[in-house]
Amino acid sequence: MLSKFPYLRQDFFASVVVFLVAVPLCVGVAVASGVPAELGLITGIVGGLVTGFMRGSSLQVSGPAAGLTVIVFEAVSEFGVGTLGVIVLIAGLLQLAMGFFRIGRWFRAISVSVVEGMLCGIGLVIIAGQIYAAAGLKAPETGVGKITGLLGAFADVYGSTEALASLAIGAGTIAVIVLWKRLPKRAQSVPGALAAVMLATALTLTLGLPVATVEVEGLLGVVQPPGAGAFGELASPAIWGTIIAFALIASAESLFSAAA
Repeated sequence: MLSKFPYLRQDFFASVVVFLVAVPLCVGVAVASGVPAELGLITGIVGGLVTGFMRGSSLQVSGPAAGLTVIVFEAVSEFGVGTLGVIVLIAGLLQLAMGFFRIGRWFRAISVSVVEGMLCGIGLVIIAGQIYAAAGLKAPETGVGKITGLLGAFADVYGSTEALASLAIGAGTIAVIVLWKRLPKRAQSVPGALAAVMLATALTLTLGLPVATVEVEGLLGVVQPPGAGAFGELASPAIWGTIIAFALIASAESLFSAAA
């Protein structure tokens, strides 16, 4: 057994670490995308099983990514969670077709500055939106509203003990992740994201801080295959713009991540 899989022990412990880091990340990306936390866990499970059966490759990109958070949130707000599955399905089929016709090479014509600008813009909206979540406040629905409403959000934070406690925990988590890289190499064997989540969770439970927690009620109950009504949305021209955006942005992120 060990002769066939000489790195089984290392792979097992590596998979445990990846699991512990990916679980809160899947939940966080799901919540930021405007869908239930359970869907983030389901997506992480399905993605892990599918990519796990594929041969390893330096060009294989898998795992939760925040780059599509903004566009997923907009799609859920406009079309609903039920139609999101149809959007992802058609976008995936488009990606397969693009791969078959070798359209990926066309991305070389796109300026790196354009891609960096796109990712920076998405990042700013994600950061602005997560500040509201970190403080336990309701975020505006539009990206511009999230950015322009930050001053009012900070004013609301100073008037609420719960919001201040929640924001402090969020800021402490970020600080641990940033400063973890300065610790000795032996300590860095534990990923900074995992250490930050564990420390912040322990501190919250020990002090009994009044912060909101993620509620997961069950995985199977949240799985709802899209019905005929969801596929009927394909007759609307608006949804095709979202589908094409999904396919192009996801492909661009994967290709440029591979190039990096």
